[in-house]
Amino acid sequence: MKWLFFVSILAVVSTTVTAQNPSEALSGEHTLGERFMIMKTKSQSYGAYKVIKETTLDGVWKIYADSLAAKKVALGTANGTIKGLKGQLDGKIAELKTKEQSVAVIEHASTHIEVLGMDMLKATFITVMAVTIAGLLLLLVLVVGRMKLQSNSLSERSLAVSALTNEFEDYKHRAMDKQTKLSRELQDERNKLQAMIRNS
Repeated sequence: MKWLFFVSILAVVSTTVTAQNPSEALSGEHTLGERFMIMKTKSQSYGAYKVIKETTLDGVWKIYADSLAAKKVALGTANGTIKGLKGQLDGKIAELKTKEQSVAVIEHASTHIEVLGMDMLKATFITVMAVTIAGLLLLLVLVVGRMKLQSNSLSERSLAVSALTNEFEDYKHRAMDKQTKLSRELQDERNKLQAMIRNS
């Protein structure tokens, strides 16, 4: 039993001598996880327990609290920046929508035309106007052709009337000549008859 008592005292003394200073966790540039591991590994052990100085524990807690406060400040700053950027993004989105609407209006104006209160595509308007102009030209050609036909017909009729008039004039002259000749002959015969009557 004495032997067991000496072994346990020797173990306690050896851990006390070999234990390192856990206050190293308070100094230097370490992450929070590294500080915790330094504090845990370099503190004294008492059976299943770790013995940590209260000042070291308070120092590590203060570092944790300061780090947490700095993270909260950084998070608040980041949230403020995010809100500012979100506001800028919303403004840019609204500006982009306004530009898209004005581009749509310009594009509509460049591809459409309003004629007699009707909104139609310029291509449709050009097609309708081309068909209308072609129809009018075709109608003009038909009218001109018909007028030429009528003009030719009128000139033929005029020539026919002129020929008939000439024929009629010739006939009239011949008839007048014949009538005059017959009148003379008749007068001659009357004269002869009267002369016969007087002589008898």
